[in-house]
Amino acid sequence: MSEMALDAVYLRRCLELARLALAAGDVPVGALVTHAGRVIGEGCERTRECLDPTAHAEVGAIRNACRALGTFDLSCATLYTTVEPCVLCAYAIRRTRIGRVVFGVNAGTLGGATGPYSLLTDPTSVMNSAPPSVQAGVLAEECAALLAEYPT
Repeated sequence: MSEMALDAVYLRRCLELARLALAAGDVPVGALVTHAGRVIGEGCERTRECLDPTAHAEVGAIRNACRALGTFDLSCATLYTTVEPCVLCAYAIRRTRIGRVVFGVNAGTLGGATGPYSLLTDPTSVMNSAPPSVQAGVLAEECAALLAEYPT
């Protein structure tokens, strides 16, 4: 299977996780981390459910991945998420040295890659951590459509 096809498979799973978040009253964001061809961590947005502003889908997936591997070093891992990681999540990605990030839609001014504070992609922003490669726009229409279902 090509990398693009595999990215779409994993992003579809992220969309399933995002639907769980939406059903629970949270922003529909889903994320997962893969390593060596398998999913090692998943998460969906739970900020409202947990009353925790750090309970982002990406943070949950990263926490679970670190526990699964028993390390903070996720340099051989890929993070998939329906929405561009925000600055908070970008720091967690850089701190764990995730090597690749794939996302569906841009997060605008909150985005850690395309926003004004490009923590995810700035090579000087986090010591001892090279920025990951970033692939944007995977299943963008589906991710945007689900995000639009959230009542603001």
